[in-house]
Amino acid sequence: MTTRKTVRIAMNGVTGRMGYRQHLVRSILAIREQGGLDLGDGTVIWPEPILVGRREHALRELAERHGLDPEAVSTDLDAVLADDSVDIYFDSQVTLAREEALTKAIAAGKHIYTEKPTATGLDGALRLARAARDAGIKHGVVQDKLFLPGLRKLKRLVEGGFFGRILSVRGEFGYWVFEGDWQAAQRPSWNYRSEDGGGIVVDMFPHWEYVLHDIFGRVESVQALAATHIPQRWDENGKPYEATADDAAYGVFELAGGAVAQINSSWAVRVNRDELVEFQVDGTEGSAVAGLRNCRVQHRSATPKPVWNPDLPATEVFRDQWQQVPDNEEFDNGFKAQWELFLRHVVLDEPYSWDLLAGARGVQLAELGLRSSAEGRRLPVPELSL
Repeated sequence: MTTRKTVRIAMNGVTGRMGYRQHLVRSILAIREQGGLDLGDGTVIWPEPILVGRREHALRELAERHGLDPEAVSTDLDAVLADDSVDIYFDSQVTLAREEALTKAIAAGKHIYTEKPTATGLDGALRLARAARDAGIKHGVVQDKLFLPGLRKLKRLVEGGFFGRILSVRGEFGYWVFEGDWQAAQRPSWNYRSEDGGGIVVDMFPHWEYVLHDIFGRVESVQALAATHIPQRWDENGKPYEATADDAAYGVFELAGGAVAQINSSWAVRVNRDELVEFQVDGTEGSAVAGLRNCRVQHRSATPKPVWNPDLPATEVFRDQWQQVPDNEEFDNGFKAQWELFLRHVVLDEPYSWDLLAGARGVQLAELGLRSSAEGRRLPVPELSL
């Protein structure tokens, strides 16, 4: 006999691109489509979303499109948070609106699951983490890239000792985001206005913090250069606007243990790599290149011995000298995988480390990255605690 444990989730911001596609459709609705989250003891977690936002007609359209309760929509966040039947508050709003909403949800005693960055500054991020601790609620921050197949394979290699002593990590992320004049932009215009919480440092450095911290070691220093390569863009209505936020950032990060990471992030780069993000890791015993899905390796014993000679064409196809790492397991959608872990954390009290303090580390690195760029110097990254 199966027992259904219903968990009601107020989902704020699901009319946006990430909130809708990755969190509502590919995570919560996907869990429902598989019959719920089976805990293995006859209990199934059944997530019940309540759609929250500013545009009631858009919320009702989403509910109708996906067969959800048309009454489980609201434009009144305070009323939703006052409902004792709501267990979890999820936030994927624009960054500027997040801290206030999370603060209200914590005060209402709701468990918290949120997109990053958790706040616009470190002080606010730490306030949230401390408030959640004092309230005794469970809290998690989306750190989806850790659940990508390519990075899970990479972590498997690290844990298996494949690299020996890790020397360096080199990351390349980005793609060309159209300016919006003759082709529509793939990202919302607020991403390019600092006054609206935009900028690639604020967006991507929190990602790089948890990737580096979880797979390789704590970030101990940062030196960054942020740039606005495209000074004018066109918004969703075809109107030109000044791009006041950085659209590219070039960072060097020193890691605990001595490894050095270099990561370039850009929305003004054309892709000449296999995936939209790739990390190359070099160690004394071997190297690997990991993307969203794939991971290739070259062991010390199979490393070729090229000789520099610019007078002759290369006779080797260097990419062919690498070996694919097998899956050895089935990989689900990364956002869905982390949602399932958080739901188990809420219901079963299973360990969960990607919390608001982890989210604060990401905000801290972004803040220090922007300061490093403004001051033109390397900055230490102090260890955070509550």
